[in-house]
Amino acid sequence: MTTPRPEASLRTLDHLVEAGLVAPAEKPEIEKVLRRYALAITPAMAGIIAADDPQSGVQRQFVPSAQELVTAEGELDDPIGDEPFAPVKGIVHRYEDRVLLKLHHACPVYCRFCFRREQVGPGGAALNGGELDAALAYIAADPGIWEVILSGGDPLILPPARLRSVIERLCAIDHVGVIRIHSRVPVVSPERIDAELVAALRQAKPVYVVLHCNHPDELGPAARAALARLADAGLPLLSQSVLLRGINDDAQTLTRLFRRLVENRVKPYYLHHADLARGTGHFRTSIGEGQALMGQLRGKVSGLCQPTYVLDIPGGHGKVPIGPAYVEAAGPGAYALRDPAGGRHMYRECLPAEAGSGAMPLSSA
Repeated sequence: MTTPRPEASLRTLDHLVEAGLVAPAEKPEIEKVLRRYALAITPAMAGIIAADDPQSGVQRQFVPSAQELVTAEGELDDPIGDEPFAPVKGIVHRYEDRVLLKLHHACPVYCRFCFRREQVGPGGAALNGGELDAALAYIAADPGIWEVILSGGDPLILPPARLRSVIERLCAIDHVGVIRIHSRVPVVSPERIDAELVAALRQAKPVYVVLHCNHPDELGPAARAALARLADAGLPLLSQSVLLRGINDDAQTLTRLFRRLVENRVKPYYLHHADLARGTGHFRTSIGEGQALMGQLRGKVSGLCQPTYVLDIPGGHGKVPIGPAYVEAAGPGAYALRDPAGGRHMYRECLPAEAGSGAMPLSSA
């Protein structure tokens, strides 16, 4: 396979063919995909792909496939229901105490399973000055908003000066307590995490960086160095991953991913069940498969490496944990618990008598 030029992102079908990522015979079908969905593969990711197996867990995340032309029944343009919760441009307010602030629609890479694949792309306009003012005014007017999440398009591709200005304006709103930034940049464009950008993120109020990372091979030396620059600056780091068929849907790969994240001072936060975005059915597992995988990790892998397995309910109803169940009611104050090995154990609550019916009184001894 020919290694792409390290200075250039792959953005066209010809780039993919030249890099050996698409066979000439595949061009007609891939051209149809690219008429609808955006393409970008950064030099960092192209380098990993070039050195890896053609069906690797990195390549399949970014290289378009004819399977994206297949839309299954039930797939949606807006699979998590953002649109009804967008009171002003750039704001999504689905949860009482937090909002998304989407400053623009561009990303350094376009994941083939993205749940916002119908909205993001190089043609998406950034918020202009008046639109940003309106979005910040909405946040300022609602004292119930405690957290603001800067989300995709990827906020860390903005110039550091602009990013600093937005964060400073958010910090000036008294009731905003925390700012969260969701980004793929530390792994896909690690060179962007320079001193100027890190300084822009260090503010008077806590700024959390949530890394999107799905496979351990994404965490090469440059990505690990970028994460170290963030962590050394005192910025708390979390991660989000998506459970993807053929990419990370086995316990060994997930273990390697979560351990490598923790080794780089990134706490695994969410493992998302893949959303019902159009043309992404080939990436989705069943919920039962995901639960079984999480069950395989429980008790065998450190709790530091255990994210919450969640599903974002279509229609805007929010995320809920969907991991395996370990407890079931077995009578008043009694529960049957399943241990990580599958053993079943009875547990009876021991509470003060006034705490609830059926509780055993505390001994006076």
